[in-house]
Amino acid sequence: MLINNETIIKDTDPLIREKSDPVSLPLSAEDEQLLREMFQYVQDSTDEEKAKKFNLRPAVGISAIQVGVRKQLTAVIVDDYDKNGNPVKYQYMLANPKIVSSSVQKAYLNAGEGCLSVVAPHEGHVIRSARVTVKGFDLIQNKNITIRARGYLAIVLQHELDHFKGTLFYDYIDPENPEKTVDGAMVI
Repeated sequence: MLINNETIIKDTDPLIREKSDPVSLPLSAEDEQLLREMFQYVQDSTDEEKAKKFNLRPAVGISAIQVGVRKQLTAVIVDDYDKNGNPVKYQYMLANPKIVSSSVQKAYLNAGEGCLSVVAPHEGHVIRSARVTVKGFDLIQNKNITIRARGYLAIVLQHELDHFKGTLFYDYIDPENPEKTVDGAMVI
């Protein structure tokens, strides 16, 4: 499947609001191929030369519904820092990931969120949990895993898993007070 800026479903298409279905494990050859192609998109999208050549918008994640497939599949590549300030790259090709716990503490990206499926700007804070625990099957490790994510990675995972419910990031922005802050929140 060709995945680029033209083939990604935009928020003007009602399909983006549909719920995604769990996939069977072990993954079918078709689901595995789709997950690998989604991962390749995210990987290539941050390479300036490839992004220009193949018409890719930069991304840290993509979910299957964004390419018109109603399945609980997502690919994520996040460059971040661990709790000691050391650079770390998180890479996942997830099937059926679920958030099993989340922190009371909130977090948001000070500059707001973006999405491959959203072209128009939607400014404002998207308030999410600062920490989440996600369980699912990871094709990279070829096993069921538990991810304990905090900060930026936690936000990315919540954003991508929201796609399974047909929820977009701007659904969380307070129209009355888009720049609303939360006491004690982790501001990223």
